[in-house]
Amino acid sequence: MKLLFLGLGTQEIIIIAIVALLFFGGRKIPELMRGLGKGVRSFKEGMNGTDETEKKPDDDKAK
Repeated sequence: MKLLFLGLGTQEIIIIAIVALLFFGGRKIPELMRGLGKGVRSFKEGMNGTDETEKKPDDDKAK
């Protein structure tokens, strides 16, 4: 099965995952993925022109 992104197959993805595990260690990978997810979310919000402050109601005014 070939993936459309960069023509990577299953074996290549497994090798990349093993190298990342050896390089970063099992404890750092979830932290890196969280940071990557936050970056992607921030990028998407920037592309859509939305901001977190627009989505959440202002709690200070409610008090």
